[in-house]
Amino acid sequence: MLTSSDFAQSIAEAARTLYKPRSLNETMQTIVEVACNSVPGFDHAGISTVEKRGAIETEACTSDLVLRLDAVQYALREGPCSAVLQGTDAVCVSILEHEQRWPLYVPQALAARVRSQMAVKLYLGEDTLGGISFYSTTSDEVTEDARALAGLFATHAAIALGHAQERAGLTEGLQSRRVVGQAIGILMARYEMNEDRAFAFLVRASSHRNIKLRAIAQELVDEANAR
Repeated sequence: MLTSSDFAQSIAEAARTLYKPRSLNETMQTIVEVACNSVPGFDHAGISTVEKRGAIETEACTSDLVLRLDAVQYALREGPCSAVLQGTDAVCVSILEHEQRWPLYVPQALAARVRSQMAVKLYLGEDTLGGISFYSTTSDEVTEDARALAGLFATHAAIALGHAQERAGLTEGLQSRRVVGQAIGILMARYEMNEDRAFAFLVRASSHRNIKLRAIAQELVDEANAR
């Protein structure tokens, strides 16, 4: 059993690793790798997110086993991963072969040699980001230590993921403004119009073609650069 100092050290190491500035994809991959190394008894881990339209995708994982079994659970709406994304905060299953709640999923997990499983929801404030899934092909038991550490780890992971999403949004916003500004400059020089008229031109083109303003601007910039 882990001592209190073991818990503190594991969480501290996970926090130091997760809070280093990274891209969104790098952050998610770091989350699953640190999760696999931090939570005892599990040798595979993955992270899934829910899009606004409800689509679920495994964003990062430590093995193909995670990809396959995550997909099975979301397709069947069975299993621990599916359960946490449908409302349950955490699901732990020791001795998976005895589990009777998911008759379609369990046989496929056993065929992949999974012996126990756990899934924990990721929160940021009141919003659900997704979940972390843990699979074990080495142990039948989900220990109390694993449950406690997974819950603490998920809190840090959700915060790190939230920060990465914010950074990604800011970066995308800055890039959009830069491209639109370049396009306005091109129009001003090419057609001898002022800034307001150039921007209005882009807005009309965006509306007429029913595509985003940034996409219109990017086309104009790419065309100018190709000359």
